[in-house]
Amino acid sequence: MFLLAIIVILSYLVGAIPTSIIVSKAVKGIDIRQHGSGNAGGTNVMRVLGWKHGVMVIILDALKGVLAVIVVARLHYGGLPFANISPFDDFTLIQIIAGISAVIGHIWTVFAGFKGGKGIATALGMLLMIVTIDMLIAVGVFFIVVTISRYVSLGSVLAAVTVPSAMFFRENVLHDSITGYNTLLPFVIAVSLLVIYTHRKNVVRILNGTENKLSFKKKN
Repeated sequence: MFLLAIIVILSYLVGAIPTSIIVSKAVKGIDIRQHGSGNAGGTNVMRVLGWKHGVMVIILDALKGVLAVIVVARLHYGGLPFANISPFDDFTLIQIIAGISAVIGHIWTVFAGFKGGKGIATALGMLLMIVTIDMLIAVGVFFIVVTISRYVSLGSVLAAVTVPSAMFFRENVLHDSITGYNTLLPFVIAVSLLVIYTHRKNVVRILNGTENKLSFKKKN
């Protein structure tokens, strides 16, 4: 149990690294939470500092999820402190636990008063390592929606919905055999609902017509 607790804590701390705040202070000497939408995420950095810095933050946030899954999770050895009733091997289950811990760390970061980003990029990095095909489909949906609507938040929400939907379609319509489907699907749904929950204010603004649209104009 002690080792599992260490993995959870380390994954949380990796996810909690406030990349957007670090980048905004390094580039312009500002706290990104006091500008734009006030969110400590890559999309707000893109609005305030330009698309290049925004993309950099999004990539760094995604890497936090990747690191938790493929690096921190490898600290695990031996058996689990509880009965593994899932269809996954012990290490895959540890990866899932580490990944969700990183997403929680990003959303509620201890390094910035528990006020972080929305978790979409970190969840992207985590899920790319676990459900690669479905995440690539979701990434495609994200870029199509953002290109057409210019709403990053709408793309994020629809991408979150796409992941479990793609899994369900592949397993039940195309009859692909997804390892651990019955356990993995509820987990992915839970992550997707978390991402949607963190975007709830954006959804309201979209419905009200007050949500900011993405611009690729160069920032001074």
